[in-house]
Amino acid sequence: MDEEKKLSFVERMKQRTAAQQNYGGAASTSAAQTGQAACPKCGAGRTKDDGLTHCAYCGHTFIHTTLTDGKYIRKEDNSQ
Repeated sequence: MDEEKKLSFVERMKQRTAAQQNYGGAASTSAAQTGQAACPKCGAGRTKDDGLTHCAYCGHTFIHTTLTDGKYIRKEDNSQ
């Protein structure tokens, strides 16, 4: 009886755990960064309510585009 003994369920799970790879690949380390979108005219940070298309403080326009009515986007200012 030189046959290998079958592994138990727990032993098979331990082998799978040891052999599995991280989801999304190996983790990489990088320096901490702060990404902030600031107004090029006055330097203010973009506000939550008015910060998408124009600066809430000085009125500088960030996005120069003509919007059309759609399911979720209206022709008027969508920042509000």
